[in-house]
Amino acid sequence: MSRMLFVNLAVKNIEATRKFFDGLGFGFNETFSDENCASMVINDLTTVMLLQEARFRDFISDDICDTSKSREALLCISADSREEVDSLVDTAIGAGGSAWMEAQDQGFMYGRAFRDLDGHVWEVMWMDPAAIG
Repeated sequence: MSRMLFVNLAVKNIEATRKFFDGLGFGFNETFSDENCASMVINDLTTVMLLQEARFRDFISDDICDTSKSREALLCISADSREEVDSLVDTAIGAGGSAWMEAQDQGFMYGRAFRDLDGHVWEVMWMDPAAIG
């Protein structure tokens, strides 16, 4: 069975967040987007719901994580090459994100990470397909 994954993230400014991820090449499902949220499509089975903090609070009974002090999750997306890892992370940093930790280079696997406008950590990882099989 294939399951869909919906990741929900609290954001301070939905317009700025949407512009940030649009600049990284991500698309959005307009049917599930409005002034309080943006439905960012990763692929057919994975969607990230970027929710304005007030809207995010409608779904929780406790508090929103302070991403300047703690990690609530590490989100990792794949890249098709080492160059794409660098390009995506460098573009994110240039668009207002920030670098997070050092690059991880294990030869067959390469990754870097950035923090988005709200401090959520996004890892970008490439793995040599020959090393998988």
